[in-house]
Amino acid sequence: MIDDLPPLRDVIARHGLAPKKSLGQNFLFDLNLTARIARAAGSLDDCTIVEIGPGPGGLTRALLALGAKRVIAIERDERAIAALQEIAKRYPGRLDIINADALTFDPRPMLNGERAKIVANLPYNIATPLLIGWLCADPWPPWFELMVLMFQREVAERIVAQADDDAYGRLGVLSNWRADTKILFDISPAAFTPPPKVTSSVVRLVPRARPDPCDRKMLERVAAAAFGQRRKMLRQSLKALGVDPAILAAAAGVETTRRAETVPVSGFVAMARELTDIQTAKAKTGS
Repeated sequence: MIDDLPPLRDVIARHGLAPKKSLGQNFLFDLNLTARIARAAGSLDDCTIVEIGPGPGGLTRALLALGAKRVIAIERDERAIAALQEIAKRYPGRLDIINADALTFDPRPMLNGERAKIVANLPYNIATPLLIGWLCADPWPPWFELMVLMFQREVAERIVAQADDDAYGRLGVLSNWRADTKILFDISPAAFTPPPKVTSSVVRLVPRARPDPCDRKMLERVAAAAFGQRRKMLRQSLKALGVDPAILAAAAGVETTRRAETVPVSGFVAMARELTDIQTAKAKTGS
C-alpha cells in the first residue's frame, strides 16, 4: 500500500461511485499501477500537479504519497468530491479539489506563476480535446513543464506518430511540433473497472522550449488540408488553401506528388511559414 487510507474498492462502495459511461469513467483500483504513472512524471518534490478526472482518487493518492507539494484535482463528477475530501484530510494543505469541467476550467490563476506538471488518467471522451487545448497554449513555452497522460492506445499512437507511420496525421504534427513525445507503457483493460474494450497507453509529452517558428493556426490549416484527403497527393489536397500547391511543396522541399503522411513535421512548418508570407504579401497589396 502507498498510504494508510482505505482500499479504493471500499471507497467506491461507500460513496456509491459506480463508473459513469457518460463521463468516460474507468477506474484504476491497482495502487501499484497508479504509483507507476505518478513516478513517470519524474521527481514530484516541490511540484504542483494538475490532475484531470481523479474520480475516487487512486492516482491522486499516489501523487501525494510520492511527494507532490500540491495537487490541483479537477473533477466534474460531484459524487467523487466526498471521497477526494477524505484524501485532502490525510494530506492537509496539499490537495485542492475543484468541481468543474476540465474543458472550460483554467488552472493557471491557481499556480501563482509557477509551472506545473499535468498528470492524469484522462476520461476517454474528452482526452483528445484537452490535449489539443494544452498544445495550443499561448504564449509558449506553456504553463506546464511536463504532461504524463493516459489515452486509448490508438490515440497514443497518433500522438507520437512521425512521417511514414500508419497513425501519422494532424494530431502527430501538432504534438511533435510542440513537444517531445513518447509512449511509456501500456495498461491492460483488465486493470480497469469497468474494463474498456481497448488497451490504454501512458504517454509523456515534454514541451519543446523553442519549436520551429511558425504561426500555430496556419500550421493547423496546412495539416488539416493535407490530411483532409489522405489518399490524395499534395498537388490536390493543398488546393483547399487557395494557393499554388507547388509553392508550398517547394518550401517544404518535397514534390507535389508526395502524400501528407510522408511529409515530416518540419515540412509542415515550412509550408505554414510560406502560406503566412503569401497571405501577408496579399494583404499588403490588397490583392
